[in-house]
Amino acid sequence: MKARSILLAIAVASASPAFAAVSEGDVIVRHATIVDVEHARTIADQAVVLRGGDIAAVGSDADIARTWRAKRTVDGSKRFLAPGLWDMHVHFGGGPELIEENQALLPLYVAHGITSIRDCSGDLPEQVLAWRDQIAAGTLSGPQLFTSGAKLEGIKPVWKGTIEVGSEADVDAAIQRLRKDRVDFMKITDSTLDPQLFLYALTKAKAAGLRSSGHIPMALTVEQAVDAGISSIEHIDYAFKAGVRDEAAIAADFAAGRIDRAEANRRIDQGFDEATAMTAYRGFAERGVYVTPTLNGSRILAYLDRDMHADDAYLAYIGPKLRKTYDWRIERASKASPEAIAARHAHFERMAAVLPMLQRAGVTIIAGTDAGFLNSFNYPGIGLHDELKLFVEKGMTPTQAFSAATRAGPAWFGKLDRYGSVAVGKAADLVLLERDPLQDIDATRAIDAVILRGRVYDRKALDGMLDTTRKKVAAWNAAAAR
Repeated sequence: MKARSILLAIAVASASPAFAAVSEGDVIVRHATIVDVEHARTIADQAVVLRGGDIAAVGSDADIARTWRAKRTVDGSKRFLAPGLWDMHVHFGGGPELIEENQALLPLYVAHGITSIRDCSGDLPEQVLAWRDQIAAGTLSGPQLFTSGAKLEGIKPVWKGTIEVGSEADVDAAIQRLRKDRVDFMKITDSTLDPQLFLYALTKAKAAGLRSSGHIPMALTVEQAVDAGISSIEHIDYAFKAGVRDEAAIAADFAAGRIDRAEANRRIDQGFDEATAMTAYRGFAERGVYVTPTLNGSRILAYLDRDMHADDAYLAYIGPKLRKTYDWRIERASKASPEAIAARHAHFERMAAVLPMLQRAGVTIIAGTDAGFLNSFNYPGIGLHDELKLFVEKGMTPTQAFSAATRAGPAWFGKLDRYGSVAVGKAADLVLLERDPLQDIDATRAIDAVILRGRVYDRKALDGMLDTTRKKVAAWNAAAAR
């Protein structure tokens, strides 16, 4: 009887929390306030356990402390732990001689809390595909990289690094090539592409299970592109165009050669109608078409007369050959008349005013910068924080803006089961902030640490990334000056 009582006491003690088995993790972030973006709330005094590249446990700090231990502990006191940021519109390019300078941009994203980027094609598609695979394999340091590979275009296009298509057979072959390259989506532009082939390419991409994003030819309506299956509309100008009362007439006149692009743009600027726009935007939402506004790049170009950016501290991180690609847009802007300057200011403000309308209609807005070569002073890394600030200035709430940078990207790729929240089973791609981004969007700049694939980069490590890039650029500048 006494032996049974002893065994019973041992069993009870073993089942109690104080005697529970302790699990092993690699990292524990303790006493953090978790930012629950999906439900627009914060949860105080939580602990998060990381094991490899995954989140293994989340719970109250007291509970986790009793049941977990790890090799490394990160103090999250008075800090906010959130999903890593996504920049869903970046570019790499400028030709093979700029490969090294482009690769040096990758740490800039991580140093600014950006754990995933979507490359929307430049003229180095094979190189970027290789970087994507090297990052995934752990042999190259950088944010998770999604890429379209080479973009689709017409014959002899303006843009380099394209797959030129002039027939349906060409489109079919291009789709096969993209699938062979295992691209993450299809990018399509319109400098010389026949409008009907544009629509055909969208339908074929959708049939092949490829998401698509791109620019929409002037000879088509935005609705035609939506009907054909475009997945995301890049740049807010196209969303504005969808709100023009006589958009179909403008497209028809342009296609027939009755008006040129300048006249078409003039009619678009004058023809916007809010009721028409809201109908179109509700259609976007119903069909799951996302919009990437890329406001920051447009703002920079619109206001180059006020800020030539010659004293930007961030130029220290951009190689001399990449800076040289900025020149053509700078020169074009500098030659504009006072009337043209006023017109481009007004144009930007008209475009940006569409943002809250898209939000009200239920359209998912994606945060993306258009940063990279050619796009003057639109800097990789810091540019995303500038984009989010503009989102709030133009009518979104901090919570909506933060969601655009943490949940919209994973949602577009169908990966919300893996990203976009701090939860068990999700990827350990996180950012530890000093302030609450749901209350103040500038909090995204106040980064204490970044966690990428389970590896913790504290402030010292992040500053080290920036310093390494700065030294590389300084060496390139010195070599260029000799």
